[in-house]
Amino acid sequence: MKIHREGHLVLFVLLLVLFGLNWVVFYYFPQSPLVQNSAILVSVIFYLLILQFFRNPIFQITQNTKHVLAPADGKVVVIEETIEPEHLKDRRKQVSIFMSPVNVHVNRMPVGGKISYFKYHPGKYLVAWHPKSSTENERTTVAVKTNDGVEILFRQIAGALARRIKFYVKEGMELEQGQEFGFIKFGSRVDVFLPLDAKVTVKIGDITKGGRTIIAEL
Repeated sequence: MKIHREGHLVLFVLLLVLFGLNWVVFYYFPQSPLVQNSAILVSVIFYLLILQFFRNPIFQITQNTKHVLAPADGKVVVIEETIEPEHLKDRRKQVSIFMSPVNVHVNRMPVGGKISYFKYHPGKYLVAWHPKSSTENERTTVAVKTNDGVEILFRQIAGALARRIKFYVKEGMELEQGQEFGFIKFGSRVDVFLPLDAKVTVKIGDITKGGRTIIAEL
């Protein structure tokens, strides 16, 4: 287990802020051990909560060109047939994964291949399970074409708490299955649009692990 690079500055600044707040408590309440100890306890708990959010587990990724891996840790909240209107413009099977603030928020490539489309959309911050969050929230859209010519699209969607989407891809890049392509801070959602002949291997309510759980077979 290591700490994700997106958390380095945040955790450093937070440490300084909490140190300053505790110094103020000790300065104004020098004769009150209860207040001092309470401040320390609350600070430690709060820091650990933020620390766990930026955890980045290390594990072996089993690559398979016929498997579609979960792009994120979370819970499957949508499985449906729909039309992807932005890039693919055809009918697809959609699998959506909701990421709560306690999940690992590293986003990983569901398949390997060449990035055929990428676009960042500024937007609102509706709760991630809101029906309009896929089209109105801040989001990125990424399409990847596998070596077999199959094109899969996935979308990072910011939620009510997630006010920062980070992405590390651009059109033309070659990425491996399971490789990190982004990070979303503090709760969010990832939609995956699969070919109609893909066999979805998860169901509503299933818990996924990014880069490990197989969500579909091509």
